[in-house]
Amino acid sequence: MSAPPRMVIYAHNATYDKLHQTATLALTASAMGKDVVVVLLFWTIKKLAEGKLDDVDFPPEYQAWHEDVTRLLAERKVPRISDMFEEARTVGTFRLIACSAGLEYMGVDAGVVAARVDEVLGLPAILALASGAETTLFI
Repeated sequence: MSAPPRMVIYAHNATYDKLHQTATLALTASAMGKDVVVVLLFWTIKKLAEGKLDDVDFPPEYQAWHEDVTRLLAERKVPRISDMFEEARTVGTFRLIACSAGLEYMGVDAGVVAARVDEVLGLPAILALASGAETTLFI
């Protein structure tokens, strides 16, 4: 029996819009039977370490719509990013990985991040994990 197709998402940008896309893609792919790996890099590691993964923030060019979009998200009961990651685990195969170098570069507490992810890996292990992925995205 062959392994399920793998999807790897490198999550670098930590604004809400980018993290929401990461989470919805991961959840959907997991529900479709794909082996999903989300690799947190730089800013996503920082946001996770600070407990701000679910904060609704947008890039400066979209600030004019912040209030309206935030209201719509609440009205439509859009799930939090962390909840979508947890649901991805329950409906399929999902792993949240933090890049070990990113922990150093972002100056975060490695223990805090390690407690919130499935694994902390170096780039060689991350690249080996991504080898042969059906889909690879950088968000």
